Amino acid sequence: MEKSGKSVNLIMAIARELYERIVAAKVFIDENYGEALNLEEISQKAFLSRFHFHRLFSQVYKKTPHQYLTLKRIEKAKDLLGENKQVTEVCNEVGFESLGSFSVLFKKEIGFAPQYYRNMAWLKKQKAKEQPKTVIPHCFIESYKIDK
Repeated sequence: MEKSGKSVNLIMAIARELYERIVAAKVFIDENYGEALNLEEISQKAFLSRFHFHRLFSQVYKKTPHQYLTLKRIEKAKDLLGENKQVTEVCNEVGFESLGSFSVLFKKEIGFAPQYYRNMAWLKKQKAKEQPKTVIPHCFIESYKIDK
């Protein structure tokens, strides 16, 4: 019985250590998404082969490392476009190699072209400045009697 308990503890320690290495590689992606990253470089951060890392990362995060990196870049691009930055500048800042691939992927994931998204974000901010009550929840307006 004691031998079995030690085996379970060892297996759990190995699993925990592998998980921590996968998380470390994810953090590396989070911090370096704007750079040209490849699977070899990312998997080295976890001290695993590309194939083993790819399989484990996909199990943990339910997406491949490439899918995760792309989504991270798209989310950051949304933020930057919301700040009214030029599409080309955003494309370069978030790590896409070409404006064409950035535009296609952005539209596929978000449903709008980057330029359209940028324009809509700017209009939304302008409306919020001109009519602040339109962006404040009604329950908040009611409870603080802002309307009166």
